[in-house]
Amino acid sequence: MACEPWTAKLDAYFDGELPADEARALNEHLRGCATCTAESLRKLQLKHAIQAAGQRFAPDPAFRARIQKSIAARRSSLWKWGGLQALATVSVLLIAGALLLTLSRDRRGERQLMSELADLHVATLASSNPVDVVSTDRHTVKPWFAGKIPFTFNLPELQDSPFVLVGGKVSYLDQSPGAELIFRVRQHQISVFIFQERGLREIRGNEAVRTALSFEVRSWAHNGLRYFVIGDASGQDLDTLSELIKAAG
Repeated sequence: MACEPWTAKLDAYFDGELPADEARALNEHLRGCATCTAESLRKLQLKHAIQAAGQRFAPDPAFRARIQKSIAARRSSLWKWGGLQALATVSVLLIAGALLLTLSRDRRGERQLMSELADLHVATLASSNPVDVVSTDRHTVKPWFAGKIPFTFNLPELQDSPFVLVGGKVSYLDQSPGAELIFRVRQHQISVFIFQERGLREIRGNEAVRTALSFEVRSWAHNGLRYFVIGDASGQDLDTLSELIKAAG
């Protein structure tokens, strides 16, 4: 079938393993193919279900007790084997291990957050109704969000810029409601997500430039809000749009 070469690439696409040029080609195909769009949404739903299942595990009290007992036994052995010097050495190793574990957990949380943003962006690309309020007028789009999200924001003036406001809708990240604004630049679609920073997992740094599933991502915090700009447009386009949004304050 004509769609088989495209659907075969979806798993690599969602895992961020597809080369940038192939990812862009797949984006274009998804916009015009209902069959591949349905398959991509099915895979996204399956991916979310697996992620949710993986977060449900929590150690029971018996498991915790066994771990504490094991630590106590090893501590007693350390005194017998090497006294204070051995204990000090192991303490340093444990502290270093804890720091590495914390850093790894933070990075894993950030990667998951970026992956979820990419999923939201792809779902918007694949949807036949990508926005709930359709307008190029910022004075129409901004008031539409009143009462639907627990904060307000400003939209940039796009006159004399290559960007066009398509519209917006309410999106959810970490179970927190926020705004997803859709902009178009030439043949590319860019999603701008705005959420309350306190409702999200910690993002290291006030300003970040990352990639997620072959998409360029720009992120920053301002007045308690966290902004994400994501799309397959050039990095320069995302930088320019980000600066326009920041200037709108």
